Amino acid sequence: MKQLFLIISLFVLNNINAQKPCEFSTDVKDSLGTYKSTKDYLMYEHNFGSKKDYIYFSLINTDGMPSLNVQFINKDSGFVKAKCLNSKSKIYLQLNNGKIITLIHEEKDDCGTLLMDDKKNNVRVLSGAFLFPKGSIEELKTSPISFIRIKFSIDTEDYVMSKSLVSEMDSKAYNPNNYFIDYIDCVR
Repeated sequence: MKQLFLIISLFVLNNINAQKPCEFSTDVKDSLGTYKSTKDYLMYEHNFGSKKDYIYFSLINTDGMPSLNVQFINKDSGFVKAKCLNSKSKIYLQLNNGKIITLIHEEKDDCGTLLMDDKKNNVRVLSGAFLFPKGSIEELKTSPISFIRIKFSIDTEDYVMSKSLVSEMDSKAYNPNNYFIDYIDCVR
């Protein structure tokens, strides 16, 4: 009976700690190289009145080089302030184990695009790719994220990562603090 309990316990623990299945939005192999991108994953959502802010992460592998794509979406019935990324932009990931990982922007200046949705709300969309420093992927695989600081060209913004997030937009459940633990191996 003890052996059966031990086997069941190991099976359950293995499934709990296993990586989530990889879902790709793009997976291309051709004569120019390879490119893989995971589906967008909601990391942060804040809705207050007519103002809505979202941050999505996706992992990318271009010819064997992993990177993080970050998409910021800001929506408001009024003016939406521009946020810009430039060569000095960085993302600081503070892990639960106390370590801080600094991701470097790919050096492409961008202030996003301002659009208008069907309800006449202003929507600003900004995307940027960030590179992982050597050895950081192993750290991200072992410890959840507790805090993210994003340095834009002018501003710096901080975001506390939650263990679970149920989106008001799509009613899906997300686990932002375990994002890298669950998905980093998809692009390794």
